[in-house]
Amino acid sequence: MQLHVVKEIEYIREMIISMATIAEEAVRDSVSAFLSLDSENAKKVIGRDCEINSLEMNIDKEIFECLALKAPVAGDLRFLFSMQKINKDLERIGDHAVNIAQSALNCIGFGNSMATSEVELMSTLTRGMLSDTVNSFIKSDTQLALMVLKHDDKVDELNRIMSRQVIEIIRKDINTIESALELLRVSKNLERIADLSTNIAEDVIFHANAKDIKHHSGENSKAEKSSIE
Repeated sequence: MQLHVVKEIEYIREMIISMATIAEEAVRDSVSAFLSLDSENAKKVIGRDCEINSLEMNIDKEIFECLALKAPVAGDLRFLFSMQKINKDLERIGDHAVNIAQSALNCIGFGNSMATSEVELMSTLTRGMLSDTVNSFIKSDTQLALMVLKHDDKVDELNRIMSRQVIEIIRKDINTIESALELLRVSKNLERIADLSTNIAEDVIFHANAKDIKHHSGENSKAEKSSIE
């Protein structure tokens, strides 16, 4: 590996880590804003979105220039492709955090009357997945990445439970429809953050093992993942 390629890849990697840190903070603060109906915290998350967007564009530019001018090969090329996808997924995670913060602002007038224990549990699982997937990228830890994949179904199930509860809340009191739909919106955004965290974990595995485990299902998926372990 040529030294100029090593330096460029490490520079991009550090930018990705910075972006991941901001995305983690955005998710944490947006959920906190929703649970406590904290408008200042919600506005802070929305205001920082431009920082994530700017990093996403700068990282894309650096990756493109490295591909075009440095002619990386083999593992370096695979790592750059992985980082390009991770970059986009982190930007989308930032967007979902903004959506949750917006729901917090929309709910200010309703008060915090609905049960939010499922949101707290879903948030804990989702934030854990995001933290683990970021650490798996930093450490190139495929075992940690695999743990992220195993938790995705739990978040999906909680999202289904939340959907049923929202329907029940609205059925009992039609006047709760606006706040109940915001609760559903938060649940869906958390579910999407978990999905994107899973995408990043799959890209970590792709870089480390040159194995693409996307687009598999059932026993085929389990076999692919077991072969990596």
